[in-house]
Amino acid sequence: MKPKKDFSTASLAVIGVDIGKEVFHLVGLAVDGKIAFRKKVRRLGFEDAFEKLPPSIVGMEACLSAHFVSRVLRRLGHEPRIIPAIYVRPFVKGQKNDYNDAEAIAEAALRPNLRAVQEKSQDQLDLQACHRVRSRLVSRRTATINQIRAFLIEQGITVRSGARALRNSLFAILENRRDEISPRMTRLILGLYEDWCQLDHKCDRRALSPNASA
Repeated sequence: MKPKKDFSTASLAVIGVDIGKEVFHLVGLAVDGKIAFRKKVRRLGFEDAFEKLPPSIVGMEACLSAHFVSRVLRRLGHEPRIIPAIYVRPFVKGQKNDYNDAEAIAEAALRPNLRAVQEKSQDQLDLQACHRVRSRLVSRRTATINQIRAFLIEQGITVRSGARALRNSLFAILENRRDEISPRMTRLILGLYEDWCQLDHKCDRRALSPNASA
C-alpha cells in the first residue's frame, strides 16, 4: 500500500536527516523551498517513519551509521545521498542545532554538483573494520617491541634496529646475560615476547579477513 500523502508531504523535494545516537531529526523541504515538516524520530522507529513518507531524496551527513541508514532508505524506495560535512556547513542558518543541521543537509542534498559519498556495502564495511582493527593491533605490537628494547637498554644492552634483529637475538641475550638480568626482569621480557607473538598472529591479514572462519 502506498503511503497516504498529505499537505506536508505531497510536494516534498528533499528530506534532510540529522543522525544521532538515539534520535534522528528530520526536516522536509517542499518544491518551493519552504519547510514542509520537522519531525523527531527514535533510531528504532526511523524505518517506520520513512515507510509513511513518499519516495524522496534523503540527505544525511557522512557519519558512522550513514551507510547502514542509506541502505535501509534505498530499500524503502528513497534516494539517499551521503554528504561530507564540509559541504553541509555553508548551508547552516542561525544557531547550530539538530533541526538547523537537518535543514542544511536537505539544502545541500539538492545541489546539482554535489559530491556525495559512495554508499558502502556490508562487505565493504566489514573490510574497512578489519583494516582498522589490524592498524590498532600493529600499533600495540610496535609498542610491545619498543618496551622490550627499552628494558634491555636499561640493562645496558642495545640491539640493532628492526623487529627481526630483536627476535633473532633476544633469547641468546637472555641466556648469555642471565647473570646481569634479574629473574624478574627476564620474566617480564618473556611475557612481552609472548604478547608480541600473539599480536603477530592477530595481525595476520588472513586472521582478520571477513571470510576467515571463526
